[in-house]
Amino acid sequence: MNTKIVVLTLLLASSLTACSKSNTTPSASPTTSTAPTSSANTGTTTPASADAQTIFKANCVACHGANLEGLVGPSLQKVGGKLSKDQLVATITNGKGAMPSFKGKLSDTDINALATWLADKK
Repeated sequence: MNTKIVVLTLLLASSLTACSKSNTTPSASPTTSTAPTSSANTGTTTPASADAQTIFKANCVACHGANLEGLVGPSLQKVGGKLSKDQLVATITNGKGAMPSFKGKLSDTDINALATWLADKK
């Protein structure tokens, strides 16, 4: 019984640790626009959404899943219908609950691009 508790505790600790790890992401070049992209899901990828996807893959997949389905963290598939872009910026910047803060780990430009991309998920 004690072995099961130890194993579960270690798995939970390693999962939470994975959420707080941050890989260095390439900064957006001066010519790359981080303006909001079309909210229609047309299947096309603009440079801003491509950057946001890269940021997401480097920093968020461990907790939120490759398809935004949620793993340790909640699903983000329809997060734009629940939270505004400003709320997403605040959550990414300051963290919330078990989610770590990305202030100082991601640039303001990267946080805004990621929040804009997630806000379009409705």
